[in-house]
Amino acid sequence: MDRLYTTLWGACGNMRIMAAGSQPISLYLHFPFCHHKCSYCDLNAYAGLEHLIPAYVAALVSEVRLIGQLMDDRVHTLYFGGGTPSITPLPLLAGVFAAIRESFMLADDCEVSLEANPDTVDLAYLEGLRLLGVNRLSIGAQSAQGNELTLFQRTHTFDEVASAVRLAREAGFDNVSLDLIYGAPGQTMISWRDTLQQHVALAVEHFSIYALSLDFGTPMRAWVNRGLLPEPDGDLAAEMYEWADEELARARFAQYEISSWAREESPKFQTPNSKFACRHNLQYWHNLPYLGLGAGAHGCYGGYRYSNVASPTAYVERMSRDGFNPRSKATEVATTVRLPFSPALAESISIDARTEMSETMLTGLRLTREGVRERDFRERYRVGLRDVFAKELGELRERGLIEWNEKGARLANGGRLVANWVFEKFV
Repeated sequence: MDRLYTTLWGACGNMRIMAAGSQPISLYLHFPFCHHKCSYCDLNAYAGLEHLIPAYVAALVSEVRLIGQLMDDRVHTLYFGGGTPSITPLPLLAGVFAAIRESFMLADDCEVSLEANPDTVDLAYLEGLRLLGVNRLSIGAQSAQGNELTLFQRTHTFDEVASAVRLAREAGFDNVSLDLIYGAPGQTMISWRDTLQQHVALAVEHFSIYALSLDFGTPMRAWVNRGLLPEPDGDLAAEMYEWADEELARARFAQYEISSWAREESPKFQTPNSKFACRHNLQYWHNLPYLGLGAGAHGCYGGYRYSNVASPTAYVERMSRDGFNPRSKATEVATTVRLPFSPALAESISIDARTEMSETMLTGLRLTREGVRERDFRERYRVGLRDVFAKELGELRERGLIEWNEKGARLANGGRLVANWVFEKFV
């Protein structure tokens, strides 16, 4: 058994830590396989390992069963992320769903999201997903421009995005989200406007829109550093972001998080989040418990943040060796400790109360409509925002970056463009 794994298990002793209160939890399952990895992607994803998918899914089923026997909590969102989950054959996904339903207590209205690339799905596959219980589809569209898709090393066209949305409707999906990227090297305002308008015309329910980030280790970063591509224009990216918010508002989408817009359900959008807001992501932004299963998956539960080993091969080996087996040492220890750790565990960090409050500010301020509400913060921590963060909030309000009053704190419009600087105040 791995030394780190042994050490972390041993440090836990015979503790039993459950999520506080009756707040339901979320479950994230990572599928790290892609046919081709995009030029901007720094996620835990791998191309050329598709042959490992059956063994990986068997390992994931073992982890689902092992962790599921520890949980007394109700699960209200499932999220299948990647990588590209939609290259997983339906029979293998069916095995994962069966294990989840056998091992966890799912809410009747559980939100079940799956990420898909538009060129990996057809009608039969999408109908199969619906039969398994997937009720929310997140499609990686990124751009409507052929040259930008080539730059991103995407393997689809805009026509395939439009086809995937149409087929999703035929399969019965009534909650479809599209991912788009702005601020890329060489991207113009004209091309960005065309991209967004073409995707808005597809009449989906949700948009996730991200500024391109030149992350370490990505081909895109290397191309810019070598002078093969121009540096992204930060001022232009800010203009793109502001225009997108205005354009989506005209199309009756309401921004509820820095990078997320949900279709309004009525002429007057009264509530902070519509039914099309991603409930799984809201679990993160509210800093509430979630479990991460699969290679490289992260979780937060019972006062701990943890992550699994990143390598799919190492994950399969660990779960195959010490996975769900009623007589194995791993299962015996897991049952005693009753924390959501498995043999795939790579790291576990205890979170104290002050750190948790800071993280709640970091994540909650991403919520553009509700922010961090005073009532919720006080109910959760038995202290108010002023008691803990008066200095930080006062400075940010003085600079015009947040709105702060007796109801709570949230980003001002100007604060959204420098949100990372705002968040650093709570690190």
